[in-house]
Amino acid sequence: MAAKTWNADGAATGTASDFTDSAERIRRLRRLSGIARLMDTAIGIPGTRIRFGADSILGLMPLVGDGAGAMVGLYIVNEARRLGVPRDKLARMVGNIGLDAVVGSVPLVGDLFDVYFKSHRRNVDMIIDHFGIQQDELKRKR
Repeated sequence: MAAKTWNADGAATGTASDFTDSAERIRRLRRLSGIARLMDTAIGIPGTRIRFGADSILGLMPLVGDGAGAMVGLYIVNEARRLGVPRDKLARMVGNIGLDAVVGSVPLVGDLFDVYFKSHRRNVDMIIDHFGIQQDELKRKR
């Protein structure tokens, strides 16, 4: 598999420094993908396709839990900003986090909402789509 590299505009390039930037970008995206998995889909209910993560569990603690989930989401948005994701996508990502925090803070309804609305996963997928990276490229080669 040939390694893809990108410049700041998202155009493919092939210089050595771009390859280093690309390797760093993949490393960061792997970390963000792992965080999103932990927060949204780490635990599966056997016999169903329902998955949830730490965000849903933290959401059981009123206000504190939803705030903690929002802080993790803002970390993901900040990393996206540092990677060069455009402002309009960053705004949509913040909107996902805000919706998750506001609706998630409603007792019972918010807990169910957290299981189905996976804001961290949505945001990481938005970053991955922006750079045109396939999910299999993020899997570690062993």
